[in-house]
Parts: sequence; C-alpha cells; structure tokens
Amino acid sequence: MTADPARGPVRDRGATRIADRVVAKIAAQAAREGVGTVPDGGSRPHASVVVHRDVVRVAVSLELDYPADVGRRCGAVRSRVRTRVEELVGMEVHEVTVHVERLHSPLTRQDARRDRVS
Repeated sequence: MTADPARGPVRDRGATRIADRVVAKIAAQAAREGVGTVPDGGSRPHASVVVHRDVVRVAVSLELDYPADVGRRCGAVRSRVRTRVEELVGMEVHEVTVHVERLHSPLTRQDARRDRVS
C-alpha cells in the first residue's frame, strides 16, 4: 500500500464508529469483573453510556451483599470500568457513576426462602 501524498497515509484515512450498545456491554462486563461475586438472588451489573465523539460517561447499576464495604467495592467497579473501556474502545472515560440498587442480606434471603416453602 502506497500513500498518496495529497491524502496522507492509507492507515490514517477513514473513521471507526463503535456503537453505544457495544460500549455499554463492555462497561457492564467490566463492572461484573470489578464487583466480583453477584449476591444470591441478585442480578448482574448492567450499564448505560452516553458517548460524545471520543468521550464516554458511564452509569452502572449493581446489587451487593450486605454487609459490604460499599465505597471500596464501588471504587473497584469505577476503576475497572474506566480502565477496560479506555483499553478496549480507545475512548476517554470522563465519568463512571455507580448506582447500588439493592443490598442482599443473609436474613432477607432466609425470609424469602421460608416464604416460598410455606
């Protein structure tokens, strides 16, 4: 492949567009990696994104076991999501917001099991 001096090198021409849903799936998978284990009866983390050019804002929703160090676990999720999205997609992550939707305690799970058995 030879470069046309007027148009620049071949490798520099064109554009790559990554769909928002792809970025969201990558962010959700990274959140799963960052949170570790999903609580019994809980759902896996999911993510939504807002992409503007090469800048991403991510919102992650997840559930945690109770008791847990919520701040530390959310920090781990934020860090993992930022790192993986920047590595895999090549976009700058300006913000990762983590929403803890539910805390699952062992007592709550036992009560729910008793209700199902009765």
